[in-house]
Amino acid sequence: MITNSMTSNQPSQSADAGKPLGFAKHDHTQCVSTAVAAAEARCARDGLRLTPVRKKVLELLLQEHRALGAYALLDLLKDAGFGSQPPVAYRALDFLTEHGFAHKIERLNAFVACSHPDEHHSPAFMVCRLCDAVAEAHAIPAKSMINDAAKAVGFKVERTVVEAEGICPDCVDKAPA
Repeated sequence: MITNSMTSNQPSQSADAGKPLGFAKHDHTQCVSTAVAAAEARCARDGLRLTPVRKKVLELLLQEHRALGAYALLDLLKDAGFGSQPPVAYRALDFLTEHGFAHKIERLNAFVACSHPDEHHSPAFMVCRLCDAVAEAHAIPAKSMINDAAKAVGFKVERTVVEAEGICPDCVDKAPA
């Protein structure tokens, strides 16, 4: 069973309560501040450095529930007064993905904030092909099937990425028939 999760652990307080946060309206200020505070606490606990650039990239990813490419993030960083060279964004993204604060959406070659940064998990991403909104879900059944298939042929899976492309609830009515 795939269970819906969100880009933060904050529940939606609207009629969208059953939707993953990437597809629901919610209080972005609360969403961002709660997730950043959790990241800061985890970094302090684990001896990781959440530099100002890393923190800003995480905030930018949290502000959008759609995947952002490195160059889009670089433009936003530049607007916020940070460096404008590609290594600035890529180093921050490397740190965030390495430590589970963000995930790379392979299909889009872009990044999204993780909904469960304190859990070791294999996420599945629901990506809207119309607006690029992204919602994260647990991919337990898919991971199990892939591991079973790999075991049958003697393959050791090191990383699994599950991405589903479709149409989010906000875009369903906008999609061509």
